This record gives sequence, C-alpha cells and structure tokens, in this order.
Amino acid sequence: MSTTTAHLTVPPTPWKSIFHEHLSKMDSPGFVFTSLHPAPSNSPTPYLPRARFCIYRGMWAELPENKHNTAPQNPRVYESDMPTFTTDVRMEKVGELFSSSAGHADKKEQTQGCGGGGPCEAVFWIKDTGTQWRFKGSGWIVGPDVEGETSGVRTLKSEVGRRMKIVDPEKHEGGDWSWGKELTAHFGNCSPGMRGSWKNPPPGTPTHGQEPDSEHQLGQKVQDLDDKIARSNFRVVVIKPDEVEQCDISDPAKARRWRYTFVVDGEQGKWETEELWP
Repeated sequence: MSTTTAHLTVPPTPWKSIFHEHLSKMDSPGFVFTSLHPAPSNSPTPYLPRARFCIYRGMWAELPENKHNTAPQNPRVYESDMPTFTTDVRMEKVGELFSSSAGHADKKEQTQGCGGGGPCEAVFWIKDTGTQWRFKGSGWIVGPDVEGETSGVRTLKSEVGRRMKIVDPEKHEGGDWSWGKELTAHFGNCSPGMRGSWKNPPPGTPTHGQEPDSEHQLGQKVQDLDDKIARSNFRVVVIKPDEVEQCDISDPAKARRWRYTFVVDGEQGKWETEELWP
C-alpha cells in the first residue's frame, strides 16, 4: 500500500470487541444492508430505500482466518472499524452506492470499478444478547481495477485508507500490504459454491423461459482464484461508519442505547460515546 495515503491516528474502538463477541453468538453473521435507489421521475423524493440481507465478512484489512483459503494473504499491517461484505457488480446495490454518492455516477460504465461512497446503513439483530447494532455511513466498492490510477481508485484509497489504523509501522513503510491481494484473499475466503454464484446469469434479468448460456450456469463451483468471469463480477463492499448504535433490550428494566460517533480533528480520529434511553 502506498505510504502516501494519510492514515488517522485512532485510539482503540470502544464498541469493536463487544460487537465481535455478540457476532460469535450467531449461527451466520447476517445483517440488513440498506442503500438508496434513484426514485421514478414522478416521485416526491429523489431516492427510495432498498434493503436486503448480506453476510458480514470481517473488518476491512482484518480478513478472518480460513484454513481452506489458498489465496496469498496480506500481513496484518492495518486494522479497522469498517465492516465488509461481498457482492456481485451486477446487483443493484453497487449502482446505488455510486448514483447516490457525491459524484452521482449513473452510467453503467461509471459503476464497474472502484469507488461509490453513497450513504448506507447496516443493521444486525443479535437474538441471544437482545441487542441491535446499527452502522450508519458510506459504502465503498473494491473492484478489479484497485491497483490502477482511476479517480474511483484514488477516492476509495483516500476515504477507506484514512480509516485503516497502522499496527505494524515497519511493514507499512515497506509497502508489504496490497489492495489487490486483499481483494483476492476475500474471494478465496468464500466457498467454491459462493464463488460460482458470480458466474450466475445476470441477477434480476428475465429468463424468457430459456436456460442460461454455458458460461453462466446456476450452481457452479469455482476452485480457480483467477476465474475470469467470477472475478470480473466479484466485489467487496466496505462500510465506513460515521455512527454506530448499540441498543440493548435484553433486560427491559435496564434497557439502554449507546451511540458512538466518529469525529476527526486534524490527523486524529476518535469515537465519542453517548448513553441514551432505548
């Protein structure tokens, strides 16, 4: 990773350890991800919410260990408080994160690489702890052009890189960490069946009563980490939260909500905590 990227100095994240402790209670770390979809021309508002279930894939730059993952791994140079999940570039959520961003990219060719940054929310319900976690912030797309020099790549690395806390200064200075390697490692951390889903027919398109073509079959299993079709559709989404809420209703008599807000002062960043009624 380029040492020209500015990294904030950030103390330990106050909510992170308990969040991961709560996630460990779940059979599968699913959550609801919401983005903004451009509204029809006759709508009174410019955007409409769109929600779907996704699977948490760890914090960015902290890929969970997986003995079945044969992809090259980055050393642990950074840590972050930015949740990730994987998706297909052909899914509507990708275009929504571009079209609702400051750049308002609305053409398909503008949404195929890195970038985005549109507003989003992610909500986890941890039944065993009676706790809801809500992440509010922006969603950033990591795509196959991540080692390039496009404006989308530069914006991604600036916005996300700034929140990547350096934990190994020597390897950081040595440039031992690669965005492209991290992207491939995320692909490798998925099961062959999940990798095969990125070779499905285009999501949400009509079947016209026909079978898909030979290269876009359902139920494929991909072993090759460099499969051309699967990798061209594979994306990692990084949620950069500005605010996190933890609402604990496990005991109705002692229910509380905590709001954590990320604030920046120069090159320093920190999470401020406020206790609220639920």
